[in-house]
Amino acid sequence: MKFVLLLALVMSCAAPKASNSAPSGTSKIIVGAERTTDYLPLLRGKSTAVVANNTSRIHNTHLVDSLLALGIPVKKVFAPEHGFRGDHGAGETVSSAVDSKTGLPLISLYGKNKKPSAEALKGIEIVLFDIQDVGARFYTYISTMHYVMEACAESNIPVIILDRPNPNGHYVDGPVLDLKFQSFVGMHPIPIVHGCTVGELAKMINEEGWLKNGAKCNLTVIPCIGYDHTISYNLPYQPSPNLPNATSIYAYPSLCLFEGTAVSVGRGTDYPFQWFGFPQFKSGTKEVTPVDLPGIAMDPPFENQKCNGILLENKNLTDFRSLKRINLEWILIAYNDYEGPSPFFKSPDFFDKLAGNDLLRKQINEGKSAQEIRASWKTDLDKYLKIRSKYLLYPDFQ
Repeated sequence: MKFVLLLALVMSCAAPKASNSAPSGTSKIIVGAERTTDYLPLLRGKSTAVVANNTSRIHNTHLVDSLLALGIPVKKVFAPEHGFRGDHGAGETVSSAVDSKTGLPLISLYGKNKKPSAEALKGIEIVLFDIQDVGARFYTYISTMHYVMEACAESNIPVIILDRPNPNGHYVDGPVLDLKFQSFVGMHPIPIVHGCTVGELAKMINEEGWLKNGAKCNLTVIPCIGYDHTISYNLPYQPSPNLPNATSIYAYPSLCLFEGTAVSVGRGTDYPFQWFGFPQFKSGTKEVTPVDLPGIAMDPPFENQKCNGILLENKNLTDFRSLKRINLEWILIAYNDYEGPSPFFKSPDFFDKLAGNDLLRKQINEGKSAQEIRASWKTDLDKYLKIRSKYLLYPDFQ
């Protein structure tokens, strides 16, 4: 069993070195934010709040700067995890403040207040949401979107979603969340890789009654032009501090599960979400030493300790995309090879929240194969795909 897993791991990581940019095919995509003629008439003369971060741009100009220049009365900005300018590390508290460039008040939606309060929305007539997602259930921007929609539904404020492509939108995979394990890293009964853009997911959340008390917000989605779910989309801007390139974004849905274990995913190194390992990893082939990196990786696992691990940096990006599934072999080989002072599932409750159930952890402990684990997802995935099909805005991969 261990030999088979190791062989699969080596085969999956031994592809020839390739440029760390996605295959071509994205040049004709026009994102929602660029379609100003479609949404500016909805904003004219209305006190506007924007939910935004560093990815919220029209070409190279920040959306907020563009709106102000166009005479839109932006009154405040709501900031998600990693902050308005994208300079806060994972889990780092985002404080409310004032933007030094525009003088606009910044209201944090990450920390103790994840949902806009009625007071924060007082006087706001419309809310604009524009944040680049990466297509994984536990990436918290979609949880922020949920709470914004919910708050706006309660205050009768329209919401406009400026849609952007999903770089992992070419497949659907993983266990569907059991709502008993609902948290900010998993709020909806969707699989780890949900295969939706934020616009498609917003429609699903609204129409499936997933907002509190089944409420619905007044929702408008400005779709992308030229996008479909088969297109390779290389993000023009880093979506968060530890997802610096295409390799990390493609590997993220598989590697994030390690965050509930005693295995590092490369935070505090040159290879965040492109490497995984721990000090005693016998199967590792690349040694790194995580260090504290303010704004990127504060107090990373195994700080200042030499760790051995598997580097995915040379993984061919075409192979990543063609896999079209979560790579369970990575976590299985690490589990079978693990030696360390703490249990492999160092934070079992958090692992279960990331997985969306406690079954995956139990299956790994029981020595289930990747094939056996994947088979247990099929029924729920089939049901989800039927729901998803109702809300697609773009041609699908199927």
